[in-house]
Amino acid sequence: MPIRNIAIGGVQEEVTHPSALRAALAEFISTLIFVFAGSGSGIAFNKLTDNGATTPSGLVAAALAHAFGLFVAVSVGANISGGHVNPAVTFGAFLGGNITLLRGILYWIAQLLGSVVACFLLSFSTGGLVTSFTLCLTKWV
Repeated sequence: MPIRNIAIGGVQEEVTHPSALRAALAEFISTLIFVFAGSGSGIAFNKLTDNGATTPSGLVAAALAHAFGLFVAVSVGANISGGHVNPAVTFGAFLGGNITLLRGILYWIAQLLGSVVACFLLSFSTGGLVTSFTLCLTKWV
């Protein structure tokens, strides 16, 4: 990868420009939707099936909920910010020269804040319910 593709960006052009702020807001909303839909479905399935979220059907339900959540999240932000939703995707776009470093940092902040706000909304809306967490410990015979 040529180093000339990586750009820092200027503060005036990147951070304070309305299109950059609109794109960061799109990343915030997209990440909020993805985390809320994915984790919320896990909480709901766990509540409905009495800790059945770790069964094969629970894993399939969680995977489908995350897939639909990701589809909606990317659809919301694709035309505005590129629909990164994931900080790793944003980092790849930066390394590929598609976005500048300052815009990438702006996206990262928006994505992290979106996931935190989604967790707070889930905690508030479910009364503090949590998903079950089980390590995959397999007994080898």
